[in-house]
Amino acid sequence: MADSSSAIHFATLLRPYRSLPPTGFKWLIRVVVAANLMIGLPAYFMGAWPVMGFMGLDIALLWWLFQRNYFDARRSEALTLTDSELIIDRVAPDGEREEVRLDAYWLKLERTEERLVASSRGNRVVLGRFLGPDERERVGQELEAAIARMKAPRFVHRWDREDEGA
Repeated sequence: MADSSSAIHFATLLRPYRSLPPTGFKWLIRVVVAANLMIGLPAYFMGAWPVMGFMGLDIALLWWLFQRNYFDARRSEALTLTDSELIIDRVAPDGEREEVRLDAYWLKLERTEERLVASSRGNRVVLGRFLGPDERERVGQELEAAIARMKAPRFVHRWDREDEGA
């Protein structure tokens, strides 16, 4: 990843937020199955047997949509700011990796409500597309602060060391 001689000024791993954990999903499916049975069984016994098939399709569709959601949640972005570059290491849900490197000296961030864009020497990369606005804003503020600290280093002068010894 980063050159071993470079100092790391900022590092974070971005992942999509999912509000329903897998155990909550299991309980949701159980409740939906129970509700569908409470509605579908009386309809079946009254002769409307196709209702049960459509309720089964509802459950199958709900299950498939949540599985797709959990699959998409496997994506991530690792951001590492060193003395020389910002390294963006993206992992897609299927495991495909992409690494983008931007020159840290020319690095600028554009923050809007909809997106966070890092640009350097004509290259532009959208960061954290999967994040919510609040999380994107927080990451943008932290990264901007790290860039400012990196570009304005504090030098320890000879007279500073003499004051410490006294």
